[in-house]
Amino acid sequence: MSKFKKKKSGALPAISTASLPDIVFMLLFFFMVATVMRENTLMIQNNLPFADQVEKLDKKDLIMYIYAGKPSDNYKQYGTEAKIQLNDKFADVSDIAAFIAAERASKREELIPFLTTALKVDSDANMGLIGDIKQELRKVNALKINYTTKKGSVFR
Repeated sequence: MSKFKKKKSGALPAISTASLPDIVFMLLFFFMVATVMRENTLMIQNNLPFADQVEKLDKKDLIMYIYAGKPSDNYKQYGTEAKIQLNDKFADVSDIAAFIAAERASKREELIPFLTTALKVDSDANMGLIGDIKQELRKVNALKINYTTKKGSVFR
């Protein structure tokens, strides 16, 4: 008859690395889906005002953003007056018409009537600047305007 041998070492078997590439790709896909890339670098101080009756916009790709406020600490060389930021550069009020035309040209023709202009204006910005922006938007017939705010009490 054969003899049964007792296992002498209690060592664990080697870990299988066959599923390691699967784990790496799952992590890669997770971070690709969960990461949101910023479209624009904010060059102004943008402390948004509060509002209590807020609606969320549906389609983010149909929104053109115009930022207004004082230059942030990294851009103090541009002064302390409120400035307009279109995409990643400071602009004048007269540049808004070209910005709107470029945004309309980049969209399909059937989507142009649904484009919305979102004003992300600092709560300390001068109302005269906002009025000038609105006048330029009227000239180029961009009449759908959205004011971006934070949700909360107006009296804060």
